[in-house]
Amino acid sequence: MTPDEYCQQKAAASGSSFYYSFLFLPPPRRRAITALYAYCREVDDVVDEVSDPGVAQTKLAWWAAEVGQLFAGTPLHPVTRALQPHLQDYGITRERLLQVIEGMQMDLQQSRYLDFKALTRYCHLVAGVVGEMAAGIFGATDERTFEYARQLGLALQLTNIVRDVGEDARRGRVYLPIEDLRAHQVKVADVLASRYVAGFEQVMALQAQRARTAYRAALQALPPADRKSQRAGLIMGAIYMRLLEEIERENFKVLHQRISLTPLRKLAIAWRTWTFGPPAPLARA
Repeated sequence: MTPDEYCQQKAAASGSSFYYSFLFLPPPRRRAITALYAYCREVDDVVDEVSDPGVAQTKLAWWAAEVGQLFAGTPLHPVTRALQPHLQDYGITRERLLQVIEGMQMDLQQSRYLDFKALTRYCHLVAGVVGEMAAGIFGATDERTFEYARQLGLALQLTNIVRDVGEDARRGRVYLPIEDLRAHQVKVADVLASRYVAGFEQVMALQAQRARTAYRAALQALPPADRKSQRAGLIMGAIYMRLLEEIERENFKVLHQRISLTPLRKLAIAWRTWTFGPPAPLARA
């Protein structure tokens, strides 16, 4: 199996919405973004699948060293070997790859976030930075496009948080800001126990509105000259905004189930967005 085939298998097996945005890209850019996605999956899997925090820290340290190997020209892992040919062409930097690992280390060091400012920092490291690298791969020509990418990354990560509240709680993690929970008299223990208490829906609606606000900010920041090149990212945003609407229709009943879109629906959204552009973010009725 070649490094590119390894990354392709990693991306396809994840079932992620991101995979559908890659399908429309020309081969060189598709290989680059698939390798970047596989890198993010590898370091994220360390946090999600390794139960011993000490072992997880050791594995993340190995990945940080492997990033050093990558920029020294001697990568060992299939993912970094797949990334190597694309570093210069698409402006993938050591700093940004290490920032993604820094975000994963935050997951090992804390399982609560006091306020939205603290949560935003986490979202930037695990999603905004990835958005910046992705924008470069897709063909950004304007510095404003990177602000679009950061805002889009925030919107996508907040949507992930809304979708995965129950799943994260079963791992002992609560990404809903503590100050929001307190404001609506929801206890962390209620979230961990999957109890739909009064106030929970309001907390979730606030996070959904923040995601939608970030999505709007992303669309406003994207300069017209780069709209065509950034269609792959716009596909991700369109799929996630439709997912957010689906979660809202279910009144945020995410503690006991994972709400998702079917592959066929994701593909339809991807095709429409590639062809006609992104839909406007809708306010909840």
